Amino acid sequence: MRWVVLTAVAPVAWGTNYFVTHEFLPADCPLYGAALRALPAGLVLLALCRQRPRGAWWWRSAVLGLLNVSVFFVLVYAASQLLPTSVASTVMAVSPLAMMLIAWSLVSERPGIAHLAGAAIGLGGVCLMLLTGVGGASVPGVLVSAAAMLVSSFGHIVAKRWSAGADVLASTAWQLAAGGLFLLPLAAAVEGPPPALSTPALLAFGYVALVATALAFAAWFTGLRHLPAGTVGLIGLLNPVTGVLLGTAVAGEVLTVQQLCGLVLVLAGVVLGRPKRAGRRGSSQAPPHPESDECPARQPSMCNPR
Repeated sequence: MRWVVLTAVAPVAWGTNYFVTHEFLPADCPLYGAALRALPAGLVLLALCRQRPRGAWWWRSAVLGLLNVSVFFVLVYAASQLLPTSVASTVMAVSPLAMMLIAWSLVSERPGIAHLAGAAIGLGGVCLMLLTGVGGASVPGVLVSAAAMLVSSFGHIVAKRWSAGADVLASTAWQLAAGGLFLLPLAAAVEGPPPALSTPALLAFGYVALVATALAFAAWFTGLRHLPAGTVGLIGLLNPVTGVLLGTAVAGEVLTVQQLCGLVLVLAGVVLGRPKRAGRRGSSQAPPHPESDECPARQPSMCNPR
């Protein structure tokens, strides 16, 4: 359960990210918004781990940074501006099904009955929250949010496949730094000079970079290493729960009876898909050596593609 609790930090932080982005960050600069979210977070984690990529992790970091950071952050930033907080976070809750199917094909993790049932129940809750909830669910916004969900689901499973032997904190830092470096020159070319930021916007960027990115991604990738992808995907359903509750409590969005029923179904799906004893035994055997989270310099296996 400690891995479940740790992993849950990520979707809760991401659920708050929609509200912070929608309320405090400029709406017309998604490239700068994504870059200023990723690069500071990556630099902070690099300062903590003090490790550089080795061998195959140079190009792996670039690929994962492009998927999990550059493309994903731009799409999430745009979705946060186009949709209400509750709707933007709710669309992302379809990710458990996507992660299960992708994990089945890429890392041979066949979803169990409990995972599929939990995903189906959670998806039913998502439909209740999205189709009968607050207004403002524009078609472009929903499409952008769905694209973000698909990109992140694929990128997270690729990260899970490549994570053996790599330090979680270091690999997360490399992805964030690479993604931010990709975005910065693109933002300068497309959006011109950086936007002038007020004090609330600077504080919001600090929260988004440190909590909703550095802390959240480190927790998420740790969960992917120790838990089945289906379980991690279902934990991700806490993202829309957080978004809906924040949108209702802080942003003044109305929580309808249908949305409340949807929240109950989502939470039921998370509980149903929690790891059973056999899953915990399997996950405990995943790291072949107790020192697998130590410095990559002492792990030649991470320098070679598997």
